[in-house]
Parts: sequence; structure tokens; C-alpha cells
Amino acid sequence: MPLKIIGAGFGRTGTTSLYMALNQLGFPCYHMFELAQNKANRSHLDFWYKVANTPAGTQHDWEMVFANYTAAVDNPACCVWQELLASNSDAKVILSLHPKGPEAWYESTIETIYFTETKWQFRVLKIVTPVARKLGDMLSKLVWQRSHQGTMKDRTQAIAHYEQHIEKVKSTVASDRLLIFSVDQSWGPLCRFLDVAVPAGEFPTANDRAFFKKNITMMSLAAYGILVIAALAMGGALYGATHLKLF
Repeated sequence: MPLKIIGAGFGRTGTTSLYMALNQLGFPCYHMFELAQNKANRSHLDFWYKVANTPAGTQHDWEMVFANYTAAVDNPACCVWQELLASNSDAKVILSLHPKGPEAWYESTIETIYFTETKWQFRVLKIVTPVARKLGDMLSKLVWQRSHQGTMKDRTQAIAHYEQHIEKVKSTVASDRLLIFSVDQSWGPLCRFLDVAVPAGEFPTANDRAFFKKNITMMSLAAYGILVIAALAMGGALYGATHLKLF
């Protein structure tokens, strides 16, 4: 099933609300949540890990992950928006922007999804959990290095890259196939662009910052638990070795 909609906006630009809206409008949408929640998530993770370890511009069998979807937004799909556009020539592109501007986008990213690069607790999980290790490596290579060009450690560089990305998308995609969109614009521009009726309800609003903070807290607790178990095991081993020497 070819993609009809390709999201070129970075993560933390309202992509979760956009994901919910597209699903509501009848466009089954792929999002990072799908990678995490899909019953075949291991195969999806393997696929994106392969994408992350091949050169930018490489074409893949996108149907392996997008077979049941007509839209894709957020990471990791937005990292390969140009490759997806090349293989889905009739698709429309939505460039989502943070409603409060580049600086708010940067703060949101640092406080939420960038934890895979900064939190020592995630490094602990990577050491003991193969899935966390593969996920972390994929995100590091595909999202933070390829898509963001390693700029996230420097606020000024990251914001400059965000703005450069906007200009790149605008210069690449024909204006009649591109929607520059922020979720505070609600249904109108999105529905006109997709030529669908405006739903009766309000535009979906996702409070996923709280979700990420909860997950980070849970990850931290898991990491502390691992360290406690490792310390107890080491202490037991040292005690055993000392006890044996006494005899």
C-alpha cells in the first residue's frame, strides 16, 4: 500500500496530535508509537536498525513496515522523508512545526525524546538489554546523527538546523503537494489539503510530554534496580572468594 502522506517534520512538532488526527480522518498512520507497540515490533526495530546502518538515500522495502499504513509521521519515518517521497511519487508532504517556535521545539526535545543520548540510566539498560541497545543505536545513528546532524548538544546549532530543515523541505517539495502545518491551526488547513470533510469534534491534543517523563522515571527505576542487583551479586562473589580463602 503506497503512502499518501509523508510527514517531514521533526519529532516534537505536534506529531502525536497529527498522528491521532490522520487516523481519525481515515489515514492509518505510522508513528514511533507503532514501532514501540506493534506486535511485530522486533521485526520493525530490525528494519529501522538496517536503515540506520545504510547510507542516506538508500531505498528499502518500505512495505515491510508501512504495509498497513497510508501515512507516516514522527521518528523514525521523518528521518527518511526524501527516500519515502522518491518511492511514493504521488504522496503529499506535511511539514509539521512546533506551534510556539524553534526554541520551544528544542526545549521539548531535550526534555523528552533526547534522553536516549543523555541519560546514564538508558546506557545501563543498553548494556544489559539487547533490544534497548539496538533501539538506542538506531536512534543515535538515524535520528540524532543523520536527521539532526549531531547538532542537539548545542542549542544554537540545533535551532539553526531546524530552520534549515524547513527551507530544505520547502525548496524540495512542490507547493501544491506541501502543507506547512502546526497543530494549533486545527482541522481546517489539514482537511483542505487532504480534501476531506472537517470532523465534528475538536482537533486531538496529546499530552505526551507527561507520558515521556513517566517513562523516563520508570527507566531510571529499572536502571537503579539493575545496579542494586549487580552490586549484590558482586558483593556475594567477593564474600564467597574471601570465605574460601579463610579455609
